[in-house]
Amino acid sequence: MHNSKYNFLFDLDGTITKEEILPVIAREVGLSKEISELTEKTIKGLIPFQQSFLYRVELLKHVPVSQVRDIVSRVALNQHVVDFIRDNDDKCSIVTGNLDVWVSELCKNIGVKYYSSKAFVQNDYICTVTKVLKKADVMNCINGRVVAIGEGNNDADMIKNAEIGIAFGGVHMPADSVLEYATHAIFKEESLCQFLRQL
Repeated sequence: MHNSKYNFLFDLDGTITKEEILPVIAREVGLSKEISELTEKTIKGLIPFQQSFLYRVELLKHVPVSQVRDIVSRVALNQHVVDFIRDNDDKCSIVTGNLDVWVSELCKNIGVKYYSSKAFVQNDYICTVTKVLKKADVMNCINGRVVAIGEGNNDADMIKNAEIGIAFGGVHMPADSVLEYATHAIFKEESLCQFLRQL
C-alpha cells in the first residue's frame, strides 16, 4: 500500500474510461449524432455542463436503466489508472457528473468511494434528475491535500482548487479551462501513473 500524503480525485469519463460514457450509450441506442454534438460542445465549454447534461439525460430517459448499466459495464477502462486507484483505494475517489443509477456498479467494481449526480428511478426508467454534481463541492468533503485529475470543462473548478491539478489528455485534448488551471498536463496513461506514484 502506497502511503501518499495526498488524496486523489479522478474524473471518470475520458480519465478512467477510454471513451466518454454518454456517447457510448448513445451509439448503442441510436442517438449518436445528438449526444456526440452535445458532449463535444460541453467538453469545449460552449454549453454549461449542467444544462447540457440534463438535456443529454432527457434524450436517454426512454432507455431502461438496466440496459444502460449493461452498456456501461462494457466500456473500456484505462487499466493502469484503475490499477493505481486499486493500489491506493484508501486515498482515491471517483468524481463524476454522470448519474449514480448508470455508473454506480462500474465505480463499485473499481472499488473506491465515488461522488456523482443522482436520479430517481421507477420501473427501470429515470423519472427525474435529483442532483447534478458540482465537482468543486466535493473538495469540501475531503480532508487534507488534494490531487485532481480530469479533462472536461466540468473538471476545471476541481482542478483549480486542488493543490496539484492534472489535465489528462490520454483520450482527448483537455478543455482549455482545465489546461488554464492545471499545474501539470500529462498525455499518456503510463506517464500519469508514474507521476502519481512519485507523490
